[in-house]
Amino acid sequence: MFKDTLTRRHILSHTLAGGVAGASYLGLTGQLSAEATGKAGKAEGPKLKIYDDNWMNREKCDIQLIEWLDQQRITGAAIYHFGTGGHHHVGIECAKQERRSSVFGITASSQEYDNYVQLVTERPAVLRYYNVVFGDIYLLNEKLLPTFDVVTLFHLCEFRGPQTDAYGGLTDLAVANLLTDKTRPGGHILFYTGSFAFEPAKAVIAQWEKQRRVERVGEYKSVLVYRKTA
Repeated sequence: MFKDTLTRRHILSHTLAGGVAGASYLGLTGQLSAEATGKAGKAEGPKLKIYDDNWMNREKCDIQLIEWLDQQRITGAAIYHFGTGGHHHVGIECAKQERRSSVFGITASSQEYDNYVQLVTERPAVLRYYNVVFGDIYLLNEKLLPTFDVVTLFHLCEFRGPQTDAYGGLTDLAVANLLTDKTRPGGHILFYTGSFAFEPAKAVIAQWEKQRRVERVGEYKSVLVYRKTA
């Protein structure tokens, strides 16, 4: 009995170290075993399109979003935030006691995601209200998304390219439609008129207005505000 237990512990230890025996012990065979032990060949096909930078300057749109939320007295909301920045201004501000809005952010920058990990490690109270995923917004899965009160599409049309097509990414219109479908009736969808890609985004917004039941509410500085009507 003792010998068997010791053997299993050794195997488990070997698994955690990346050993072949450990991978087999856990039922990993073939390709999975190769991946577990680092011996799998390189994946074929296009790589994920990432943002290879760490944006630390707080954008006007992020600052103005918080101002708009305060102006509208929106607290306790569920917010989807497209593009966190390495500063994570929106998540930090929304987590404050006077707002307590819950933010689900997405970034395609591993550096910005690393900043998030450091942030919530040092300030775990923020983690309760601010979750960030590293990913491509053009690969959204609607089944993994809850319903939101506010959706920010500040960076629409900024990151999509031929590489996105190569791995079957959504179009900007499809992203806008999907996230609108995940917004509750009466909720808000926001765009950023100061985006460097706002000209192509305007064409997408015009199509989106025809395909979804939304109404333009107005602008708050550089933030263009829509409401979902049904």
